[in-house]
Amino acid sequence: MATRTDAPTRREQILKEAARLFAERGFHGVGVDEIGAAVGISGPGLYRHFAGKDAMLAELLVGISEQLLRGGERRAAEAGGSPGAALDSLIEGHIDFALDDRPLITLHDRELDRLRDSDRKLVRSLQRRYVELWVTAVRGVYPTLPEMEARASVHAVFGLLNSTPHLGRPGTLPGREGMADLLRRLAHGALAAAGGGSSPSRGSLPAP
Repeated sequence: MATRTDAPTRREQILKEAARLFAERGFHGVGVDEIGAAVGISGPGLYRHFAGKDAMLAELLVGISEQLLRGGERRAAEAGGSPGAALDSLIEGHIDFALDDRPLITLHDRELDRLRDSDRKLVRSLQRRYVELWVTAVRGVYPTLPEMEARASVHAVFGLLNSTPHLGRPGTLPGREGMADLLRRLAHGALAAAGGGSSPSRGSLPAP
Protein backbone atom coordinates (compact mmCIF):
# COMPACT_ATOMS: atom_id res chain seq x y z
CA MET A 1 0.00 0.00 0.00
CA ALA A 2 2.34 2.69 1.24
CA THR A 3 5.10 1.70 -1.18
CA ARG A 4 3.07 1.81 -4.40
CA THR A 5 3.93 4.56 -6.85
CA ASP A 6 1.55 3.62 -9.70
CA ALA A 7 -2.04 4.81 -9.80
CA PRO A 8 -4.34 2.75 -7.56
CA THR A 9 -6.98 0.56 -9.17
CA ARG A 10 -10.66 1.18 -8.51
CA ARG A 11 -10.65 -1.79 -6.13
CA GLU A 12 -7.72 -0.29 -4.20
CA GLN A 13 -9.48 3.08 -4.07
CA ILE A 14 -12.54 1.42 -2.57
CA LEU A 15 -10.45 -0.37 0.04
CA LYS A 16 -8.59 2.81 0.99
CA GLU A 17 -11.79 4.77 1.53
CA ALA A 18 -13.46 1.86 3.32
CA ALA A 19 -10.49 1.67 5.71
CA ARG A 20 -10.64 5.39 6.39
CA LEU A 21 -14.38 5.41 7.01
CA PHE A 22 -14.40 2.23 9.11
CA ALA A 23 -11.56 3.64 11.25
CA GLU A 24 -13.29 6.99 11.72
CA ARG A 25 -16.83 5.79 12.40
CA GLY A 26 -16.71 2.06 13.07
CA PHE A 27 -17.68 -0.82 10.82
CA HIS A 28 -21.40 -0.59 11.60
CA GLY A 29 -21.39 3.21 11.35
CA VAL A 30 -20.63 3.21 7.62
CA GLY A 31 -22.95 2.21 4.79
CA VAL A 32 -22.09 0.84 1.38
CA ASP A 33 -23.57 3.98 -0.21
CA GLU A 34 -21.13 6.17 1.74
CA ILE A 35 -18.15 4.13 0.63
CA GLY A 36 -19.36 4.34 -2.95
CA ALA A 37 -19.81 8.10 -2.72
CA ALA A 38 -16.25 8.46 -1.43
CA VAL A 39 -14.90 6.93 -4.65
CA GLY A 40 -17.48 8.43 -7.00
CA ILE A 41 -19.62 5.38 -7.76
CA SER A 42 -23.05 4.25 -6.60
CA GLY A 43 -23.35 2.02 -3.58
CA PRO A 44 -24.75 -0.87 -5.63
CA GLY A 45 -21.81 -0.42 -8.01
CA LEU A 46 -19.50 -1.59 -5.23
CA TYR A 47 -20.97 -5.06 -5.52
CA ARG A 48 -19.17 -5.45 -8.84
CA HIS A 49 -15.95 -5.39 -6.80
CA PHE A 50 -16.92 -6.80 -3.38
CA ALA A 51 -19.70 -8.98 -2.03
CA GLY A 52 -20.23 -6.49 0.80
CA LYS A 53 -18.64 -4.72 3.74
CA ASP A 54 -17.56 -7.97 5.36
CA ALA A 55 -15.55 -8.85 2.26
CA MET A 56 -13.89 -5.42 2.28
CA LEU A 57 -12.91 -5.76 5.93
CA ALA A 58 -11.49 -9.24 5.37
CA GLU A 59 -9.44 -8.12 2.39
CA LEU A 60 -8.10 -5.14 4.31
CA LEU A 61 -6.98 -7.09 7.37
CA VAL A 62 -5.74 -10.21 5.60
CA GLY A 63 -4.12 -8.05 2.93
CA ILE A 64 -2.07 -5.89 5.29
CA SER A 65 -0.92 -8.97 7.21
CA GLU A 66 0.24 -10.55 3.96
CA GLN A 67 1.92 -7.32 2.90
CA LEU A 68 3.86 -6.98 6.15
CA LEU A 69 5.02 -10.60 6.01
CA ARG A 70 6.07 -10.53 2.35
CA GLY A 71 7.81 -7.20 2.81
CA GLY A 72 9.55 -8.50 5.93
CA GLU A 73 10.71 -11.65 4.15
CA ARG A 74 12.09 -9.56 1.30
CA ARG A 75 13.89 -7.20 3.67
CA ALA A 76 15.41 -10.07 5.63
CA ALA A 77 16.61 -11.74 2.43
CA GLU A 78 18.12 -8.52 1.12
CA ALA A 79 20.11 -8.08 4.35
CA GLY A 80 22.60 -10.62 3.07
CA GLY A 81 22.85 -12.58 6.30
CA SER A 82 23.50 -9.56 8.53
CA PRO A 83 21.13 -9.61 11.52
CA GLY A 84 21.77 -5.91 12.17
CA ALA A 85 20.91 -4.94 8.60
CA ALA A 86 17.82 -7.17 8.70
CA LEU A 87 16.62 -5.60 11.96
CA ASP A 88 17.23 -2.07 10.70
CA SER A 89 15.28 -2.81 7.53
CA LEU A 90 12.40 -4.48 9.38
CA ILE A 91 12.10 -1.45 11.64
CA GLU A 92 12.10 0.90 8.64
CA GLY A 93 9.40 -1.12 6.91
CA HIS A 94 7.16 -1.21 9.95
CA ILE A 95 7.60 2.52 10.51
CA ASP A 96 6.39 3.13 6.94
CA PHE A 97 3.32 1.02 7.70
CA ALA A 98 2.69 2.73 11.03
CA LEU A 99 2.86 6.20 9.52
CA ASP A 100 1.15 5.60 6.17
CA ASP A 101 -1.53 3.01 7.00
CA ARG A 102 -2.85 4.24 10.35
CA PRO A 103 -6.51 3.40 9.60
CA LEU A 104 -5.54 -0.26 9.24
CA ILE A 105 -4.02 -0.26 12.72
CA THR A 106 -7.28 1.10 14.10
CA LEU A 107 -9.27 -1.47 12.11
CA HIS A 108 -7.18 -4.33 13.42
CA ASP A 109 -7.62 -3.18 17.00
CA ARG A 110 -11.38 -2.67 16.74
CA GLU A 111 -12.70 -5.00 14.09
CA LEU A 112 -10.55 -8.16 13.92
CA ASP A 113 -13.15 -10.16 15.82
CA ARG A 114 -15.72 -9.35 13.11
CA LEU A 115 -13.87 -11.51 10.59
CA ARG A 116 -15.11 -15.00 9.97
CA ASP A 117 -13.12 -17.61 11.84
CA SER A 118 -11.05 -18.78 8.87
CA ASP A 119 -9.97 -15.24 7.97
CA ARG A 120 -9.14 -14.39 11.57
CA LYS A 121 -7.01 -17.52 11.88
CA LEU A 122 -5.21 -16.62 8.65
CA VAL A 123 -4.43 -13.13 9.96
CA ARG A 124 -3.04 -14.61 13.18
CA SER A 125 -0.92 -17.14 11.27
CA LEU A 126 0.56 -14.44 9.04
CA GLN A 127 1.27 -12.27 12.06
CA ARG A 128 3.07 -15.07 13.90
CA ARG A 129 5.34 -15.62 10.91
CA TYR A 130 6.06 -11.89 10.76
CA VAL A 131 6.94 -11.85 14.47
CA GLU A 132 9.37 -14.74 13.97
CA LEU A 133 11.26 -12.77 11.30
CA TRP A 134 11.83 -10.07 13.90
CA VAL A 135 12.74 -12.54 16.65
CA THR A 136 15.39 -14.09 14.42
CA ALA A 137 16.90 -10.69 13.64
CA VAL A 138 16.76 -9.49 17.27
CA ARG A 139 18.45 -12.64 18.58
CA GLY A 140 21.07 -12.32 15.85
CA VAL A 141 21.91 -8.82 17.08
CA TYR A 142 21.61 -9.76 20.79
CA PRO A 143 22.60 -13.45 20.83
CA THR A 144 22.35 -13.93 24.62
CA LEU A 145 18.81 -12.56 24.78
CA PRO A 146 16.48 -15.51 25.60
CA GLU A 147 13.98 -16.36 22.89
CA MET A 148 10.97 -15.70 25.13
CA GLU A 149 12.28 -12.24 26.03
CA ALA A 150 13.11 -11.49 22.41
CA ARG A 151 9.56 -12.34 21.36
CA ALA A 152 8.06 -10.25 24.17
CA SER A 153 10.34 -7.36 23.18
CA VAL A 154 9.22 -7.58 19.55
CA HIS A 155 5.56 -7.40 20.59
CA ALA A 156 6.35 -4.42 22.81
CA VAL A 157 8.04 -2.62 19.92
CA PHE A 158 5.02 -3.33 17.72
CA GLY A 159 2.86 -1.73 20.38
CA LEU A 160 5.13 1.31 20.38
CA LEU A 161 5.20 1.68 16.59
CA ASN A 162 1.50 0.91 16.19
CA SER A 163 0.57 3.72 18.58
CA THR A 164 0.59 6.23 15.70
CA PRO A 165 -3.23 6.52 15.43
CA HIS A 166 -3.30 7.75 19.04
CA LEU A 167 -0.39 10.21 19.03
CA GLY A 168 -2.34 13.37 18.30
CA ARG A 169 -3.77 15.49 15.53
CA PRO A 170 -1.76 16.81 12.56
CA GLY A 171 0.15 19.91 13.59
CA THR A 172 0.75 18.66 17.13
CA LEU A 173 3.53 16.25 16.12
CA PRO A 174 6.78 16.40 14.14
CA GLY A 175 6.46 16.06 10.36
CA ARG A 176 6.66 12.63 8.78
CA GLU A 177 10.45 12.61 8.61
CA GLY A 178 10.77 13.77 12.20
CA MET A 179 8.20 11.26 13.40
CA ALA A 180 9.93 8.44 11.53
CA ASP A 181 13.24 9.39 13.14
CA LEU A 182 11.65 9.46 16.60
CA LEU A 183 10.01 6.05 16.12
CA ARG A 184 13.28 4.65 14.79
CA ARG A 185 15.20 5.82 17.87
CA LEU A 186 12.52 4.53 20.22
CA ALA A 187 12.41 1.10 18.57
CA HIS A 188 16.18 0.68 18.57
CA GLY A 189 16.38 1.97 22.13
CA ALA A 190 13.74 -0.45 23.39
CA LEU A 191 15.43 -3.44 21.78
CA ALA A 192 18.86 -2.36 23.00
CA ALA A 193 17.47 -2.09 26.53
CA ALA A 194 15.96 -5.57 26.25
CA GLY A 195 19.32 -6.90 25.10
CA GLY A 196 21.19 -5.04 27.85
CA GLY A 197 24.42 -6.79 28.74
CA SER A 198 24.35 -8.70 25.45
CA SER A 199 27.00 -8.08 22.82
CA PRO A 200 25.56 -7.22 19.42
CA SER A 201 26.71 -9.54 16.66
CA ARG A 202 29.45 -8.39 14.35
CA GLY A 203 28.10 -6.32 11.51
CA SER A 204 25.07 -5.06 13.37
CA LEU A 205 24.52 -1.35 13.60
CA PRO A 206 24.52 0.27 17.03
CA ALA A 207 21.23 1.52 18.36
CA PRO A 208 20.99 5.32 18.49
